[in-house]
Amino acid sequence: MSSRSTTQPHGEEVAQHTSRVARWRPRGGLVAILLLFVVGNAMVLGYVSTRREVKLIINDRSFTVRTHQTSVAGLLDELGIQLNPEDIVMCPLDAPLEDEEPIVIRRALLVTMEADGRTLEFGTHTSTLEDLLREAGLSISRHDKVIVEGEETDTRARLPLDSSLDSQAGSPNPHPAGLWHQHPLRVVVLRAVPITVYDGGVPITVLTTGPTVGQALFEEGVTVYLGDGITPDLGTQVSAGIQVYIERSKPLVILGDGRRVKTRSHADTVEQVLRQESIELVGKDYTIPSLETDVYDNMIVRVIRVQEQVVLEEEPIPFETVWQADETLELDNQRLDQAGAAGVKRRLVRVVYENDEESERVTEEEWVETPPTTEIIAYGTKIVLREVQTPEGTKTYWRKYRSYATAYTASTAGTPRDAPWYGRTYMGLPARKGIIAVDREVIPLGTWMYVPTYGIGLAGDLGVRGKHIDLCYDDDVWPPSIHHWVDVYLLTPVPPPDKIRWILPSYPRER
Repeated sequence: MSSRSTTQPHGEEVAQHTSRVARWRPRGGLVAILLLFVVGNAMVLGYVSTRREVKLIINDRSFTVRTHQTSVAGLLDELGIQLNPEDIVMCPLDAPLEDEEPIVIRRALLVTMEADGRTLEFGTHTSTLEDLLREAGLSISRHDKVIVEGEETDTRARLPLDSSLDSQAGSPNPHPAGLWHQHPLRVVVLRAVPITVYDGGVPITVLTTGPTVGQALFEEGVTVYLGDGITPDLGTQVSAGIQVYIERSKPLVILGDGRRVKTRSHADTVEQVLRQESIELVGKDYTIPSLETDVYDNMIVRVIRVQEQVVLEEEPIPFETVWQADETLELDNQRLDQAGAAGVKRRLVRVVYENDEESERVTEEEWVETPPTTEIIAYGTKIVLREVQTPEGTKTYWRKYRSYATAYTASTAGTPRDAPWYGRTYMGLPARKGIIAVDREVIPLGTWMYVPTYGIGLAGDLGVRGKHIDLCYDDDVWPPSIHHWVDVYLLTPVPPPDKIRWILPSYPRER
């Protein structure tokens, strides 16, 4: 039992030892890998640290590079710089690299030039467009155009900056080889060609670079209107010696249909102008001036739209009033024997409208639809004598009516004092109390009359109208203020029938 117990621990020790040996082997491999990494990095750092710094100046721009190359050509090849024939290197390509001396390169600007039917590709070191054209052996007239990168440019302009330099301006680590990755500068020379323009029959020679007739006329400052006739048309390609004919249109204004149309036309008559503008006359429409009128500059044509309408109009016919004497009816009384009624007159009227405004009315037919009914009024001619009590006693009168009364004296009658008829009435009587001014169409002169509060007076003066009397007072007595209606009694004797106003006037009217 004891021998088994002593050998058992030994077996465990062997197992543990074997386990430690197994773990030790991987640790040794890791160390080897780390050693190899350190050695490799040391070699790389040693290689890098042995490179020299070289300064390049390309078109006044500085670059600093590191290299193991020993010659200029080797360095440029390492940097991927492929020189063009026109590029200038300030030192030989096989020259050794110097630590202190920079490599200076003047890179040429690549140009593609299109002129006179051919294309030139070359590099240049000139700074202005004028020098570039001279270098290409081209002369430019004042009518020719030079297009640089799609835009017309003055020959005195400087050439654009190196676009490859601009494209790298924001880069933190620009690479010098990028300066050679650039599209050539495109320059196009457009030669002016002569064309002849007949404007109004007068020939004008124009030198132009415009591609079409329309562009050539525009660049020459020749204004062409829509109504002008152009031969050949504006879109025709320009070629040397082409002849362009301009048939000028005339400016005019058309007023019609509520619009003002400004247009141009080379039509001969107004009718042709309307046809050009698709303006149609219908029915009795017309124009001012007429359709046959010849067109002239700044003409104004008015289109008059005519419409007609037949309407039925109705008009009342006033009735007449007939007065008939009636001996059985007492004076100043009236009786309506027949009521009047207005008639109706009708007519057909043709109404003419010009531009929606009435211009004419013509009666086509007229008739009486309903005749009027005459009004018949009977008035009394029977005179009845009656009595009235006056301060002078009982008086007989044959007519009584209401009249408007005023008062006057000789001095208020309006006659100048130095006039020979001052203080005299129309009948030559002295102007005093007892004289009454009347309308002799109502009361005959010489008629005696009684007016309450005034007394008996004689119709001996004129100056009033209708049912109005003016009572005269003595000149030394200021007349009372009389402006009222009074009863007037016409005293006997009764005048002859032809002196009687059977129907009294209606004015003034008592209110």
